[in-house]
Amino acid sequence: MADYGIRIAAPLYFRHESSLGHDTGAHPEGPGRIPAIERAMEERDWLGYERRDAPEAAIEQILRVHPQSHVDHVRVACERGVSLDPDTLTSPGSWSAALHAAGGAVAMVDALLGGEARVAFSGLRPPGHHAETHAAMGFCLFNNIAVAARHALDQYGLTRVFVLDWDVHHGNGTNEIFHETSAVLFASLHQSPLYPGTGPLSDVGSGEGEGFSVNLPVPPGSGEREWLSLVQHVVMPAAREFEPELVLVSAGFDAHRADPLASCLLETESYAELTAHVRGLADALGVPVGAVLEGGYDLGALSASVVATLETLAYGEEPPRLVVRDELSERAASAIGRYWRL
Repeated sequence: MADYGIRIAAPLYFRHESSLGHDTGAHPEGPGRIPAIERAMEERDWLGYERRDAPEAAIEQILRVHPQSHVDHVRVACERGVSLDPDTLTSPGSWSAALHAAGGAVAMVDALLGGEARVAFSGLRPPGHHAETHAAMGFCLFNNIAVAARHALDQYGLTRVFVLDWDVHHGNGTNEIFHETSAVLFASLHQSPLYPGTGPLSDVGSGEGEGFSVNLPVPPGSGEREWLSLVQHVVMPAAREFEPELVLVSAGFDAHRADPLASCLLETESYAELTAHVRGLADALGVPVGAVLEGGYDLGALSASVVATLETLAYGEEPPRLVVRDELSERAASAIGRYWRL
């Protein structure tokens, strides 16, 4: 069995039992996602990751992203166990789960920027990247990765955070929250057409944030070649020029060919390749990297893809496999190249 205790600082895995209390019934984003991931990690001796209980986020941390009215709306809905929209269900246990999901992402940033680890993962639910400033939607109550990024900017004085969203659905909430700032470079690869119907290539941010939203839609049926070409030829050159002080990943695994909610064709190994690009970027810049769980609804594909991602994130030494610059990447580069040297 592989020896995963070779790093000076062990990679960190944030979790909490409250994730199981967010009862969504037979909904695809159900409590069973977490045990599936953790069983797969247990079979690999947790890949040497040190497990930590995620704390609740302080309300003040959430208020950096969402207004009090949104926080109150979510809390009351959870207390009553009512849906926030037809796809965004709550139960009495959802409030605690949502606070811990945001808190795990914040604690991950604290550990990374405090020098406790170079690599960390926040494996909690509900996911977050669809939650906009004023609206819960798409299974998401609070925008966990946005809360984490804003915490890094406000609490630690960072000026440049890179967020890569490879969930198959556009991270509309994260895109909206950081649309007008140059402090966050947000890049999203996502299937289009598909829920939530946002994230066209033409959406590059606005105001001070123009050029800092990199939206890369791919057609149904897109597989590893298309996804890796966009990451290699568009996302990574922009990120290297941006020179982030922290790299964060909205790690959804629903672009896997087995996922029931989308039509992309990534394999489990594709996530290792995507992660190799992220790991290479972080190593080249000498900055820490953290990933936050988003979607992924086939339990076998989800758990295997998380394992592949976390193993490469913590221990991958091989450079990513290079692919040719295809037509999709050429078209994207022509739009994004107005802002970054691609």
